Amino acid sequence: MTAIPAIPPTLPSPPSKTPTKTLTPSPSSLLPNLQFSTKNRIRCDIRSFGSPQEWTVDCVTGGDPIHIILKPPPFSIPMASNAALGSSAKNGKKVCLFYCAEMKDLAERVAAESDAIELRSITWRTFEDGFPNLFISNAHGIRGQHVAFLASFSSPGVIFEQLSVIYALPKLFVSSFTLVLPFFPTGTSERMEEEGDIATAFTLARILSNVPISGGGPTSLVIFDIHALQERFYFGDNVLPCFESGIPLLKNRLQQLPDSDNISIAFPDDGAWKRFHKQLQHFPTIVCAKVREGDQRIVRIKEGDPRGRHVVIVDDLVQSGGTLIECQKVLAKHGAARISAYVTHGIFPNRSWERFEHDNGGGPENGLTYFWMTDSCPKTVKEVKNRLPFEVLSLASSIAASLQI
Repeated sequence: MTAIPAIPPTLPSPPSKTPTKTLTPSPSSLLPNLQFSTKNRIRCDIRSFGSPQEWTVDCVTGGDPIHIILKPPPFSIPMASNAALGSSAKNGKKVCLFYCAEMKDLAERVAAESDAIELRSITWRTFEDGFPNLFISNAHGIRGQHVAFLASFSSPGVIFEQLSVIYALPKLFVSSFTLVLPFFPTGTSERMEEEGDIATAFTLARILSNVPISGGGPTSLVIFDIHALQERFYFGDNVLPCFESGIPLLKNRLQQLPDSDNISIAFPDDGAWKRFHKQLQHFPTIVCAKVREGDQRIVRIKEGDPRGRHVVIVDDLVQSGGTLIECQKVLAKHGAARISAYVTHGIFPNRSWERFEHDNGGGPENGLTYFWMTDSCPKTVKEVKNRLPFEVLSLASSIAASLQI
């Protein structure tokens, strides 16, 4: 009789030949297609992107239950999915943007920058005694939403009504609240020079520091080129100041000029130099200063050479414009080929912008080639529209980006 050989016990196969079992989800299931092996390592095919993508699943055994750790593969999503993710990243978080009446045009430009920003309206009314009678439309609809308010404190008369809205919005159960105040108006009144002076910048900072906390925590406060850098320390812990700058807009505009390789930057005083020179350090620099001669204070060139250059005077704000005009005169006298100016905030009380003339292609002593400003002061923007040498650089894209922080 022929002996029948004994059947050896089944042993695990070598790792390279590990048997696998595929668990295929039902068509309606969103679970990945998992392939299990007898090892503590599993391959997972994710087919939701249109083509299989291998993920690594580590099993931590030795107890009950087994813990599974899912590790993504190297980033290799198909191009179509890349585009979709890029679009999602571009849109970012959804933001409901409210705005005061003065900022309507800028708010619309901000919303046009991203599909993630939705404009919401406020009814701005007054009672017969002149005090505000305000209404936030669809207040229940912003619960759990990221909310922002675009403000303009252009005069003391409009501050109170806007503060009423600013204090109300965070209390409507919103997920987060951002206050965008492009121009901090009391910035030029930040210090006391003698007993009895009132630092109104500090007063306004304290008011804004007490905006109620929203569901997401302290209010984010976005300000562009605040006049005195130390004012960032005026704000309390209930607000998170985010200080932005309009200088990147200027740099982009200068790159578009036909003589972009012949630009020099002039600062009207040491304060402007301290504020902006690091952002503009790749340009040749000219620094001016006011010096006293008898009873007069006149502008002199402290350092730098404007001869043959297109000189751009840079400052954070302009009011009467006297200092800029004196800078223009001294730069023209020292041989500048063309002279332009940039300020983030064109305040121009009493229509003082009328003092600035266009050079009309002539010499720099006749006027400015360009006078750039942002739309942080909407009243000025309307007054200088289509009037040379003025050109407005919009903060819309910068504000839209800040709402995603």
